[in-house]
Amino acid sequence: MTSELLQTGAKVIAAVRRPVQEAAREIHWQPDAGRIDTARIEGVDAVVHLAGENIAGGRWTAAFKQKIRESRLKGTRLVAEAIAGCRAKPQVLVCASAIGYYGDRGEETLSEASAPGNDFLAEVCREWEAACQPARDAGVRVVNVRIGVVLSPEGGALKQMLTPFKMGVGGKVGSGQQYMSWVAIDDVAGATVFLLAKPHAEGPVNLVSPQAVRNVEFTKTLGRVLKRPTIVPAPAFGLRLAFGEMADALLLSSTRVVPQALTATGYQFRQPELEAALRHLLAK
Repeated sequence: MTSELLQTGAKVIAAVRRPVQEAAREIHWQPDAGRIDTARIEGVDAVVHLAGENIAGGRWTAAFKQKIRESRLKGTRLVAEAIAGCRAKPQVLVCASAIGYYGDRGEETLSEASAPGNDFLAEVCREWEAACQPARDAGVRVVNVRIGVVLSPEGGALKQMLTPFKMGVGGKVGSGQQYMSWVAIDDVAGATVFLLAKPHAEGPVNLVSPQAVRNVEFTKTLGRVLKRPTIVPAPAFGLRLAFGEMADALLLSSTRVVPQALTATGYQFRQPELEAALRHLLAK
């Protein structure tokens, strides 16, 4: 994200939790303690807030679910309140959300106008977006980017898939019929920067590729790109045994999301097709 912004000629100030090392380029914050250097936000043009605990970072115990929730709500509320308290306010806040907002919806096609789901992640996403309200009430344009499954070889779902797939033991997850709404990391950065400059872009924006795919199609495509077989399925009962509630929310749920608002802004996707995106990301 930083490199994308720098390419536009922007000056970027990064929020860090460690002691500030470069005063001109960093701002200190401690979201758990409710502290942020508000004075450094004065006069900036825009704020991008993407921080949150990795939802696949551990089994969903009650304590870990609370960590997922608080890492999003505390940080977002702190940023929004700091913005609202500025005399020279930023013009826009782009804040992360997720397509978990919609829950498990089967075959239904979901736009920004679709109702929220009713599971844990949907509840977190609703509260996450609501935590931006202080900035919105202060007259700041707020964009909540509902991000899909991000494809990047550096982390996230794709990185975790690469080892078993390269070993030839990859395969469909559960029935394989569940929809996967994905987005290449290039478009996460590109669309976020694009939205900063679009004064009419506001509210929820689905940040997903125009082409959601079923899990079985994703599996076959990744196998084809890596030139490996995809004949070892991961059964639903085994996933639930291994991962508990997280399996249903992240691996077995079906979310068929369309980027209706983003397309309406005129954004041109860099990687709209799955196979081309995977070949680009994996240098294949």
